[in-house]
Amino acid sequence: MSIAISAQDVKSLRERTGAGIMDAKAALQEAGGDIDKAIDVLRVKGQASAAKRGERVATEGIVASYIHAGGRIGALVEVDCETDFVARTDEFQAFAREVAMHVAASNPQFVSRDDVDDEAKEAELRVLREQAATEGKPENVQEKIVEGRLSKWLEDVVLLDQKHVNEDKHESKTIGELRTQLAANTGENVVIRRFARFQVGGE
Repeated sequence: MSIAISAQDVKSLRERTGAGIMDAKAALQEAGGDIDKAIDVLRVKGQASAAKRGERVATEGIVASYIHAGGRIGALVEVDCETDFVARTDEFQAFAREVAMHVAASNPQFVSRDDVDDEAKEAELRVLREQAATEGKPENVQEKIVEGRLSKWLEDVVLLDQKHVNEDKHESKTIGELRTQLAANTGENVVIRRFARFQVGGE
């Protein structure tokens, strides 16, 4: 029997394991909604990129800043890890600064797909469905078009899904891929907790 899994539980499991959305949902279903059991399910299936690290909570970290365009655009980012030792390393601090620079340049709206609120997603879906309906395609084709465009929209607004603005330097990796790489290098769970972007004259 299928049980209701909350977006918050999926988000929590993903932060602790690095698993994908669908894998995390499936694991929670299998575990009856128990996050600790879901971690075991993911570990057994080999889908957790950092099962052992994911058991430890990221409670250390830093707030990094970036100011651009003569002081007209700026960003603050909180990036967390497990120990103060890692938080003070050059590699960790450089990553946090790179994320802050990216936020200033790309203006993402959400950290992860789990953070996208239903209202924003539904509003975008309405627009995309109206656009697809005017293109004269069959309904089943329209839905596939809408799904593809929604996925592209999520890539545009979700920080972890965006390629770093300096694609040459970072080999076209997404922020999520760079975070996973840092977690592998440091042996710690790395979480981009939140960000804020400021622009002179902006809301």
